[in-house]
Formats: sequence, C-alpha cells, structure tokens
Amino acid sequence: MYRRILVVLCSLLILATLTSCWSSKEIEDLALYAGLALDIGELSPTEQKLEDKGATYYKKNKITATVQMVPANSVGGVDNQGNSSSSAPYMNVTGTGDSVLEIFRQYSILRERPIIGHHLKVIVISSELLKQQKINQLLDFVLRDNDIRPSTMVFLSQGRAADTMVSKQKNEIPAFHIRDMLRNQKRTSKVLDPVILSKMDALMASKRSFALQNLVTANDEVEFSGAGVIKGDTGNWVGTLNQEDTECLTWLSNGGQSGVIKTYDWSNEPITYELKSMKSKITSKVDGDNLSFDVNIKTEGRLIETWNVEEYPAATHLPQKVEKLFKKRLEQMMESLFHKLQSDYKADAAGFSTRLSIQEPALWKKLEDHWDEEFSRTPIHVTVDLKITDFGSFTQ
Repeated sequence: MYRRILVVLCSLLILATLTSCWSSKEIEDLALYAGLALDIGELSPTEQKLEDKGATYYKKNKITATVQMVPANSVGGVDNQGNSSSSAPYMNVTGTGDSVLEIFRQYSILRERPIIGHHLKVIVISSELLKQQKINQLLDFVLRDNDIRPSTMVFLSQGRAADTMVSKQKNEIPAFHIRDMLRNQKRTSKVLDPVILSKMDALMASKRSFALQNLVTANDEVEFSGAGVIKGDTGNWVGTLNQEDTECLTWLSNGGQSGVIKTYDWSNEPITYELKSMKSKITSKVDGDNLSFDVNIKTEGRLIETWNVEEYPAATHLPQKVEKLFKKRLEQMMESLFHKLQSDYKADAAGFSTRLSIQEPALWKKLEDHWDEEFSRTPIHVTVDLKITDFGSFTQ
C-alpha cells in the first residue's frame, strides 16, 4: 500500500514539472506562407478597384509583394486576380506599397487568418526592382522578423518575380519546387550554392559584391539560368551572368564537382568533356605597388561524347589533341567571366577579395573601401591543367 502511494506521488510530481506550449497556435488558424516575391510596385486589378472605392492608406507604390500561402485549403478564398484557388495546393496574394511589413499587415484586413513566416522557403526579387531599390532596403524587414528563419534562400528573377510563384503542374507548390531544384547541383555546375538570409546579412554588411542565382520563367515553367551581380557599395543589381559564367563562378569557389565543357573539333563537330573533378586556387601576388592574381585550375574527366565518327575515340594521338581543345575552351570561358566582372560591371562577385584578405591582410585593409574599383584594373592570369582519363564505355 505504501509503495502504491509513493508511485502515485512520484507520478504527480513528474506531471507537475512537465512544461507545456503555452503560446501554441492551431495550424488551422494560421496562413503559412512558403514563398515571397518582390517586384516593382504595380497595382493588381483587384487592388485598383479597391482603391477606386476608397480602400487606400498613406503610401507610395514602390514595391509589390506576393506571398504564396500553403496549403490553399487552410486559407480558402480567391487569388489576387479574383480566381478560385480551390483546385491548387497554394494561393498567391499580392499587395503593393512601400513597406513589406505594412503590406503584410494589410493582408489581415483582406484574409480571415493571419499570415506567418515560420515556413518561408524562398524569396525571389526582381532584378528590375533592384535597379531602383537597394537589396538591404528590401530585406530589412525579413532579417529583423523573428518568425522568418535565417535558412530562407534568396534568388533573383529576370522578369516579374511573381511569375516564379505560378505553376501549371497539378499539386506542385512553386516555392517548394524552386527549393528542390537545388538537388540537381550534383549533376551540373550551372547552379550556384544558395545564398541564405544569414549569409546575405553578412554580405550586405561587408559591402562586398556578390552573385545570386537567377530564375527565368516561360509558360509557367521556371528555370535556373545564370546569375545576377549585386554591387557591394550600392546594393543594386548591375548586370547578368550567363550559364557558362555561372559554371566558372562555381568552379572558382571549388563548389562544382560536376558539369560538362563542350567545344567543336577540327571537323567542326561537337565534342563534350565530362568533369570527374575540378580544383581551383586563387593566389594574390604583390610586387611593390602592383597587385595581380594567378588562377590555377586543375581538372580531370572523360571524353563522354563526340560526333566525329571518322576517328576512333581511343586512338593514341587523340587525347592530347582533344585536351588542347577543351583547355582552350575553359580558358575562354574564364576570360569571358573576368571581362564582364572587371570591365562591364566593375564588381568582384568571384571571391577575389576573400583570397586577398586572407593572403595579404595588410594590403586588404588599404584597399577594402574601394575594392571593386581596384579589382577592375587588377591583372588576372589563368592557368589550366586538363587531363582526359578515360573515354566512357564504347564499342568499336
């Protein structure tokens, strides 16, 4: 009997010390948003009609924010065009103004449930908007908001950012689709490592230039295509890098262990090299007042495709001959990237500043306040060591 009473008392003591989630909110009472798109301010037809009827407040229409709420059946209603969202697993709602937070609060007088950003996955910003507004202005609220996780990824869009939040695929949520597309990094070097909010905060604070993965859309399809360059001292978009430039950026950061290099042989037929490994090293060289960089690239791979059926791929004279073709092509790709960064955009989005700050800290302190200007006139020498190790599987 005594033992039974002791067990009951111990159980009550344990229950009394258990904590509970006193601030919990039922998920059915919330509108979770997974994607955020920021564009140049442009009133939607619904917003225009509402404002014509007096539904307005003190603001300037600088930005249009589109939030993607999921699942749609937990929020119901219609999208910003007035169409029913019952058939889609998500719903996009748009607001226009000059404060992201204020736009979000306006949703509270439009929807029956408050939006909450605990599950925000991606932020897409229009490059056209970044020509007018600084990136630190646009991201100030999301960096301050405790609801939004620092692992949220930031992308650029060529065209309206809101278009990336639309899909014609049944049961596909565009924000999740964009996030999951990054899984293909193991198959191609044309996809940059994602820039998350915590890293974005550091980049903006350091005022260093950087590149963000670019998205393009057509017929409700979204594709990674190149990158956009953000100027460090202004925070504005200054230009676009194509897909080959993006590959070079990836290889320079030693982040790409996959991808292909295609060129044309002596018969003007396409020939393709598949990377098995790629290592790069950036070395700063100081000679008095003169600064330069040496870029050494070493790669091994296979000759994976050739359209020249006249020559047997494993002929003893072929590897050296083909290696020269691919080496020249890779050198051209790198030189094209450096020309754009140094001459066209005058922005070091390739990480040369990081190498200099590590290798020559004293010199870096003298140059960091005007680094992009100094970078634009610094010589860069590229050396490529490319070796074909095999020819894949083939039969004669």
